[in-house]
Amino acid sequence: MKIRRFSREDLDALHLINEASVPGVGTLTRDRLEALVADSAATLVAVDTHEKPTGFVLVMLEGLGYESLNYRWLSERYDRFAYVDRIAVAEAARGQRIGETLYAAAIEAFAGNRPVLLAEVNLEPPNPGSLRFHKRLGFREVGERWEADRSKGVVYLERTLSS
Repeated sequence: MKIRRFSREDLDALHLINEASVPGVGTLTRDRLEALVADSAATLVAVDTHEKPTGFVLVMLEGLGYESLNYRWLSERYDRFAYVDRIAVAEAARGQRIGETLYAAAIEAFAGNRPVLLAEVNLEPPNPGSLRFHKRLGFREVGERWEADRSKGVVYLERTLSS
């Protein structure tokens, strides 16, 4: 497996991977995913030996006009950060440590550049596997946000980046 920067030719495959990963990540139109990639500080893509995308991580920095409730919550609490807006792995490629490898690449890309890497995991609908995964990678809980009717909730996570 290889990790590389996003290429425009990846967009359709990444959109399919994203949609197959709902509700672990939010659903997006292809155009919305393209806009997020354009706003990202880095979109890193895992590819197989045939250069076919098998997963991706999309990282944003502070200071964007991004209307995501999660991004806004984090922006109100952190001055400088790298934020994992989404990470998704193709269903057929799960269990091969692709998510871990994508996170390692994101951590390497922003270490020394930003003090923390931030993420969130769903509490409702629950995603306990993702929460265990993030904690194994050194993330710690720093807050929660719930919808008024408690139909949706997330836990926010932080991992310190070394210089």
